[in-house]
Amino acid sequence: MNNRVLISGCSGGGKSSLIDALHDRGYPVVAEPGRRVIASEEAQGGSAFPWTDMPAFLDKALQMAWQDLTTLQETADWAFFDRGVIDAVSAQAHFLNRPIDQRVLTTQIYHHTVFLVPPWPEIYRTDAARRHDLKDAIAEHDRLSKVLVKMRYRVVSIPKMTIAERADFILDQLA
Repeated sequence: MNNRVLISGCSGGGKSSLIDALHDRGYPVVAEPGRRVIASEEAQGGSAFPWTDMPAFLDKALQMAWQDLTTLQETADWAFFDRGVIDAVSAQAHFLNRPIDQRVLTTQIYHHTVFLVPPWPEIYRTDAARRHDLKDAIAEHDRLSKVLVKMRYRVVSIPKMTIAERADFILDQLA
């Protein structure tokens, strides 16, 4: 059974906080590739940022997401991914007009249930690594939702509730 669980959806919807809560409960987690690429580029004086070089940024995010899958192979328990390969290839298809890689379309990379964080305007904030506005984040959510359904994942929208309740919700859905 594939125990790698993808948490995707709207930017600024609480994915990273949810991942942290699952980590605090003892589950293996993988942080969002995009934010790690930005941190790495800043530390190295690089230029592969979504606001300056989207193609390079997306290529690095996709490479990192594939590496995450090989680094965190099957585990005895659930392992949770804050975004991943599907997010990166969906963004490439949209921003770079590239087709989605057939390996991604035809292979269940993650557990058959994917959790989608909905737009939540009340908690949405921009920051140094999230410079796009809520309108762009909602469009991203909608694109991801369509891509995940096309890939035949069971998409479960995470309700707007406390972080602990969201973690409980996910674990209950997977039980």
